[in-house]
Amino acid sequence: MFDQDPLFKNNILETIIDSAYEWIVVVDHEGIVRYMNKTYCEFLGENPKEVIGKHVTKVIENTKMHRDVLQGKVEIADLQFIRGNYMIANRIPILNDGKVIGAVGTVIFRDTEQWKKMNSHIKALLHELNFYKKEWEEINGASYTLNDFAGTSTEVQKVKKHVKNIASGDLSVLIRGESGTGKELLAHSIHQLSERSGKPFIKLNCGAVPEHLFESELFGYSEGAFTGAKKGGKLGKFQLADGGTLFLDEIGDLPQSMQIKLLRVLQEKEVEPVGSVHTQKVNVRVIAATNRPLERLINENKFREDLFYRINVLQIQIPPLRDRKEDIWPLAENFIRLNCAETGKRILSIDDDVKEAFLAYSWPGNARELKNFVEAAIQLTHSDRLSLDVFPDFLKEKLGINRKQLTLKEHIQETEKNVISYYLETMNGDIMRVAKHLGIGKTNLYDKIKKYNIR
Repeated sequence: MFDQDPLFKNNILETIIDSAYEWIVVVDHEGIVRYMNKTYCEFLGENPKEVIGKHVTKVIENTKMHRDVLQGKVEIADLQFIRGNYMIANRIPILNDGKVIGAVGTVIFRDTEQWKKMNSHIKALLHELNFYKKEWEEINGASYTLNDFAGTSTEVQKVKKHVKNIASGDLSVLIRGESGTGKELLAHSIHQLSERSGKPFIKLNCGAVPEHLFESELFGYSEGAFTGAKKGGKLGKFQLADGGTLFLDEIGDLPQSMQIKLLRVLQEKEVEPVGSVHTQKVNVRVIAATNRPLERLINENKFREDLFYRINVLQIQIPPLRDRKEDIWPLAENFIRLNCAETGKRILSIDDDVKEAFLAYSWPGNARELKNFVEAAIQLTHSDRLSLDVFPDFLKEKLGINRKQLTLKEHIQETEKNVISYYLETMNGDIMRVAKHLGIGKTNLYDKIKKYNIR
């Protein structure tokens, strides 16, 4: 009977799929849902007939089927965050004559009690993993990898390839790019990909250290070096980074009095702590970053040319977000996913006019500004739908919606003031938290609060 009755065979197959212990979805090459079994629809609260013909991103939150799998990638046992819970998902492309024509995705455990138990177990394991991860980060210092440098543009792929090519070895690296483009993230990535990955990754923001403390911060000090010095002295960043990597962020802000001393350390590979007459050998790879035009600073006698050549052995240039528009929405989706996972909020749909506004904006603050914007938008959204209607005026102004005619400088200042005001309010005026969240120094934040008369 199985061989002779196709209708009966189809009914049998449908019954098997609908009663399977997996939730199943099938999409075509454009990411359009062509089939979803009944148990998956029930979990998502969807009508089985109505999901057919919808794009998979409109049905399943945080799905990757429309992106990775349709590029031919097989993903097995991938953790997916759906409706506040972690699921185990498999995604397999459907091929015809070597061409991807669609994909099938399954989520293990259709029984709610089963996946609740599994989800509880996974959360416990992730909590334990995060504990050890934080411990490792405290020892190692580097917390980002190249996978965190999101983007699909040709420019981003070139940057990633260049990072992989230069990661090995000990040559100094200079990372250049505007604020918020991800310079520190790439510094972490270079360290993680290098032979020094098991050693310390130490960072210093040259724009955040008072000039009179620079020498002791970099080279340490011996006991009794000055009034208030710690008993036994203190190790500097170079000693702490011995065997590993030292990341000097905002190198263009390094005081001139320190430039010659840094040059000497890079040449001689030894440091002399403040108050000591003895030198200490150090084995450190230096990665520097700047958003300033060092060549111009050299011409203005504000930056040493010989130091520039010493730190600029290998160079990475990160293009601004406005020059790689195709990265804006993938980055935004990534930030939305991360924020929802962190806060427990759910964003199931995003209006097209939101996407259009994102793509039309120039993002002078680059990925950092985009991240801050996404976090603010989600915080102020009281549903699972992201639309321009619920955005406050200052976010609409930021995106250029109903905006009065301003100069570029006025736009940037207005945006900066609104974002700082927002985070000061949501973080209860905690200056340290706000400064860290926005990626700027505490002194810099105080200056901006005074400049914009923020109360």
